[in-house]
Amino acid sequence: MDAKVISKAKLPSRYVTVGPARAPHRSYLYAMGLSAAEIAQPLVGVASCWNEAAPCNISLMRQAQVVKKGVAAASGTPREFCTITVTDGIAMGHQGMKSSLVSREVIADSVELTMRGHCYDALVGLAGCDKSLPGMMMAMVRLNVPSIFIYGGSILPGSYRGRQITVQDVFEAVGQHSVGTIDDAELLEIEQAACPSAGSCGAQFTANTMATVAEAIGLALPYSCGAPAPYEMRDRFNFASGEKIMELIAKNIRPRDIVTLKALENAATVVSATGGSTNAALHLPAIAHEAGIKFDLFDVAKIFEKTPYIADLKPGGKYVAKDMFEAGGIPLLMKTLLDHGYLHGDCLTVTGRTLAENMEHVAWNEHQDVVRPANRPITQTGGVVGLKGNLAPEGAIVKVAGMTELKFSGPARCFDSEEECFEAVTHRNYREGEVLVIRYEGPRGGPGMREMLSTTAALYGQGMGGKVALITDGRFSGATRGFCIGHVGPEAAVGGPIGLLRDGDLISIDAVNGTIDVALSDDELAARAKTWKARTTDYQSGAIWKYAQTVGPARDGAVTHPGGAKETHCYADI
Repeated sequence: MDAKVISKAKLPSRYVTVGPARAPHRSYLYAMGLSAAEIAQPLVGVASCWNEAAPCNISLMRQAQVVKKGVAAASGTPREFCTITVTDGIAMGHQGMKSSLVSREVIADSVELTMRGHCYDALVGLAGCDKSLPGMMMAMVRLNVPSIFIYGGSILPGSYRGRQITVQDVFEAVGQHSVGTIDDAELLEIEQAACPSAGSCGAQFTANTMATVAEAIGLALPYSCGAPAPYEMRDRFNFASGEKIMELIAKNIRPRDIVTLKALENAATVVSATGGSTNAALHLPAIAHEAGIKFDLFDVAKIFEKTPYIADLKPGGKYVAKDMFEAGGIPLLMKTLLDHGYLHGDCLTVTGRTLAENMEHVAWNEHQDVVRPANRPITQTGGVVGLKGNLAPEGAIVKVAGMTELKFSGPARCFDSEEECFEAVTHRNYREGEVLVIRYEGPRGGPGMREMLSTTAALYGQGMGGKVALITDGRFSGATRGFCIGHVGPEAAVGGPIGLLRDGDLISIDAVNGTIDVALSDDELAARAKTWKARTTDYQSGAIWKYAQTVGPARDGAVTHPGGAKETHCYADI
């Protein structure tokens, strides 16, 4: 691709590189070693979430250098910058988790501001952690300049006494340790073996779920999201993405041409087919919101209802992301879904071709059992289910992949924070058959809608995964398994029914029919609502307080601004 044929007449970078009035602006570019020819080329933002916070981000800066080489080879001028991440695995189980979902908005906002401030013409975004993937994709759709998403790749599985393990096993080992099943030495052995390389958590937790989404929605090159972080072959995808972005500029192919309602439905399909993270039901509406498309929790749940579960991936199955890549990658999964009518093949992708065209030469691999044919699924219904009832009028979500019992009833045991519940679980201060309720952990009430992996994993480690249920207006890690229902809305902080529960109230959950109810009449709920008082959080200033003032309900993606529907001008067209 020869960038000399790309006119800057309509590109954002004309405001900082073209004409006598921009001489001061160009002087800064010369100061950084750019030539006049490079300044005259399109400027491509290469944004990464690199940091030393966790293994999921540690390889991103190296990969970004390869992307830049691809951009330069295609006669573009790459401009690298970084944004933040909050890594859930380290933030989990304490107050730090309140920062996690907030970070998604900060990532999207900071990428937007950097792109706007410096008038870059296109974006290649690299991300690794749970919230950085949707945050980067949200920024792409918001800005609507030609964009390509790159996943940093998954971590390799650990090896412990002859079996593959992931960080999920470490969290569950904490529960085993609490009841004396394993000792200090064995816990140490597990924690030192679980994470042997750079990369994001290895199973179909949130990062790999959203990486699967990136290919299915069309923002990432085929196969690019499957290769593990340590694999040198990732450089092929990185270089190719850098080259391809110049073609997208020339053809003016933009994210909103790609992220359509059909593409969002494709994304929801692969989430359910892989038994992916329930967090996708939060992030897909948020990405849709940036494009001005209505696609809320219930729309996601409709796709889940009719999608077969076909990928035998952890935490409900036995394989990790590396295994699926080596079996044929995300295209293998998409190919069988497309062949059996579960995907829209006419959606445009960053290749410049449709999804169906991308799949033309993908052959089925009969010598693997990671992904089943879509007409011979693990189960007929998807791995994730939406729920609704008088306890969750705005919906809730549950992952059922790997579960055999899909109904549960029991008395409520109420906790007003995750810490209270974790303390009770640690000391076995609960009973079999109870429904543990963690409330005031929603987007506004938390604030920040914390994940509950520490608590759920401890329960599973104690052997109670199928003997109690847990519901929350917060959310669950992609590594969560067992009867755990999140995103219950309206949240307690705004007077939702979950905030009106009392110990002993009978709760019934039915993941077959998609219902979640409490055995209370409308009159009783109304009476309790009259005496309910909102709980004040400890966060009365700072970034988390600011987030709580603007965040909307989980049903709509917990978004913080009006979105594409209210947009009066698009950055790409300034």
